[in-house]
Amino acid sequence: MKTQEKARRHAEKSGFGKRPERTVWLASMALAAAGAAVLPSVAARGNIFVTNFSGHTIGEYSNSGSVVNASLVSGLTTPFGLALSGSDLFLANIGHSIGEYTTSGTTVNSSLITGFTEANDVAVSGSDLFVVDISKGTVGEYTTSGTTLNASLISGLSSPASIAISGSDLYVVNNGSGKVGEYTISGSTVSASNASLITGLTSAYGIAVMGSDLFVVNQSGNSIGEYTTSGSVVNASLISGLHTPYELAVSGSNLFVANFSNNTVGEYTIASDGTVSASNPSFISSGLDGPVGIAVDVPEPVSLSLLAIGGVALLLGKRRRRSA
Repeated sequence: MKTQEKARRHAEKSGFGKRPERTVWLASMALAAAGAAVLPSVAARGNIFVTNFSGHTIGEYSNSGSVVNASLVSGLTTPFGLALSGSDLFLANIGHSIGEYTTSGTTVNSSLITGFTEANDVAVSGSDLFVVDISKGTVGEYTTSGTTLNASLISGLSSPASIAISGSDLYVVNNGSGKVGEYTISGSTVSASNASLITGLTSAYGIAVMGSDLFVVNQSGNSIGEYTTSGSVVNASLISGLHTPYELAVSGSNLFVANFSNNTVGEYTIASDGTVSASNPSFISSGLDGPVGIAVDVPEPVSLSLLAIGGVALLLGKRRRRSA
């Protein structure tokens, strides 16, 4: 009984029972301390940026598919491949340059990197940019500030059309030879390569990486094939019925494809078994004019513990207002 009485008095001093808001506050603090180790994170998808080749713009669209600003960046000449890093967009202008713009539409440097014959696609990894020159048959490496590291990092390619990055591995689509090559990068050199990781493709174009899977556009078949990063075929016609598909983008388990000929962006959810579990071929169906390049903004994951604390704070605020 003495122990129970001490516990009761301690609880009263601490405010438990008499001060329910303090009970909730203490619980939220405990949740904050342990939440990162116990609770998963919520991955939010941000806005989508698309190069409109025919409209000479970069457009911005919401994660629900609505138009935010179809002319976020306008007056472009031949906008094509697009990469996103933080608040910066890097644009491959075919035959001209790599330009840098902010996600709010401000021009940072429209000629950040020059000297290309036909810059077709660009990818970013950390502070490095990798640029495909489809005419020269090369992939060059540059810093995001525009410094050249190795203009011919990879050479001897056959009309390279698109590039994707996963860790230190580059995956390059060779439109001319119907192959996807894999190259491991160490600094500004190639430490390992497999120029024929995937073969037998026809009119291959865009490429994206999702975990251990590669997704490759087959323009002549208006389809997207799925392959493992080791080169095995999962499903050569995973998604079909497209309309001149060009580039791909990935956000979580969602795959986005730019359809040039019918001015849409499609969204496809890939299940854990590699099948399409949900699809919306007209996810974005307005405000597009010849879409080719695409990039998806992926904000930092939000811990559920922080969401819980936010809810607690809201609850306390309401409680205090009622008692005032």
